[in-house]
Amino acid sequence: MVERISLDYLGALAKLLKLVDHERVTYPSDGRVRYDLSRMEALLAGLNNPHLALPTVHIAGTKGKGSTAAMCASVLTQAGYRTGLFTSPHLHTFCERIRLDGQPVDELVFANLVAKVWPAIESVDLKQGLGTATMFEALTAMAFCCFKDSADFQVIEVGLGGRLDTTNLVDPRVCAITSLSLDHTSVLGDTISLIATEKAGIIKPGATVVTAPQVPEAMKVIESRCQDQGGKLIKVGEDLTWSVGCVEKGGQSFEVHGRLGSYDLWTPLLGDYQLENATTAVGVLEALVETGTPISTTDLTEGFKQVEWPCRMEVLQRLPTVVCDGAHNPHSAARLRDSLSKYFDYDRILLVAGISHDKNLAGIVIELAGLFDSKSPEDQVQVIATRSRHPKAAPSQAVAEAFRSYNLNVVQVESVNDAIGMALEDVGSATLVLATGSLFVASEVREAVKGITPELYPELQKDGDPSHR
Repeated sequence: MVERISLDYLGALAKLLKLVDHERVTYPSDGRVRYDLSRMEALLAGLNNPHLALPTVHIAGTKGKGSTAAMCASVLTQAGYRTGLFTSPHLHTFCERIRLDGQPVDELVFANLVAKVWPAIESVDLKQGLGTATMFEALTAMAFCCFKDSADFQVIEVGLGGRLDTTNLVDPRVCAITSLSLDHTSVLGDTISLIATEKAGIIKPGATVVTAPQVPEAMKVIESRCQDQGGKLIKVGEDLTWSVGCVEKGGQSFEVHGRLGSYDLWTPLLGDYQLENATTAVGVLEALVETGTPISTTDLTEGFKQVEWPCRMEVLQRLPTVVCDGAHNPHSAARLRDSLSKYFDYDRILLVAGISHDKNLAGIVIELAGLFDSKSPEDQVQVIATRSRHPKAAPSQAVAEAFRSYNLNVVQVESVNDAIGMALEDVGSATLVLATGSLFVASEVREAVKGITPELYPELQKDGDPSHR
C-alpha cells in the first residue's frame, strides 16, 4: 500500500518547484527531457487513469486556445455540468491552472492534489526507471485527479504542441485547433506545416474536430490527419460563420451562424480575434450536442456572458485607460495592433513592453511599432521597455534597442512595477496605456494596477531576484 503524504500549500509548491520546468528552463537540471509519452502514461496508470474518467474537450492551437477553452467551460457550467478547466501558464497563482466551474481550486485542494500524485511520481521514477516527472506532467496528473473526483466534464488546453503534449492521452468527445502561426519553433518546427503536424497530433481515431480558419498549408495537414483517423472535420469560416455586432462598454455583441442554429451572443472579451475563438467554441459545443450532451441556446447565451479570461485585451482601469494583453508572437501582436482603434478612443498610446528571450523579438517589435506615427512630439515617450520577473524575460536593453531602431522615443525601466508606475505618472485622460509583449508582463501590470499580491518563488532565481511564474 502506498503511503499518502501530507502537505500544506507552501510545502506542495516547494515539491513542484524542484521538478524540471520547461516553461522556464534557465537553470541546470539532472532531469532528462523525454520526447515521448511513456512516463506520463505510466504516471496516469499508477493513478488509475483519471484522464479517461470524464467526457473531454481537448483544445490545441497557437493563439486563442485558452480563450476558446474558457468559453467552452463557461457554457458547460451554465448548462449545469460541474466543469473542470485545465490551462497554462498561470497569471498570479498556480491554483489558477486547475479550475472548477471557472474558479481556481483553493490552496488546500491544490496541496492535497500534490500529495495524491507524489507517490505515483516517485514510483514511476524509482520503480519503473522512467525518470522524475516534469512540473507540467505533475500538474496535468493533478488536474485529471481533481476532475475525476469533482467534475462531470473536463476541458483540457494543450500545453505545448499537441502530439507529444502531456495532455494527449485523453480520449476526447470533441477536439479543436485554434489559429496556428509560428511559435515555439525550436521545439515544434520552423514552418507552419511542421507546427500543424504537431498540433493535429491531438486528433484521435473517429474524432470530431473543429478548426478555426487556417492558412492553406496548415489546413492541408489538418485535413490529411482527419482523413487518416477517420475523423469528422468542422471548419469555422465555412461550416460556421460569425457577424460582428456592436462594441459596447465592457464587451461586444455578435451573431454566430452555426450548423444547428444561429445565436445572438455577447462577450466581455474584446478583440476581433475573440469572435473567431467564440465561433470555434460554438462549433465544439454544437458537436457535443450531437454526441448527446444537452446544451440549450440559453446556456450558450449565458455562458458567453459570464466567461472570464484576464490579460487578453483586458481593460484594467479608465481615465487613463490601461489595457493589458498577453500578445507574445508577431501574429498576435499584429491582431492586437489592428484591434485597438476599434475598441478604444485615444489621442496617444504609451506602450509598456517586455518580451521573452525565446520569442521573435524583432517580429513582435515591428508589429507594435506600427502603433505609432511620425506626428508624436520628439520629447514625448512612446515606449517604456522593461522585463518581467520570469526567467525567460529578455533584457530590457534589448527590447529598448529594438524599438529605437524604428526611431521611437524609448525609455528603459528594469521592473514592470516601476514601468507602469512611470506610465501613470504624467499621462492625460486621452492616453491609452498598453502593456504587452509577454503574458508575464501583462500579468505583472495587472497585479500593480489591481493591487494583487504576486506569488513569488524564491526557489527559482534570476540575477539574484525571485522569479515569478
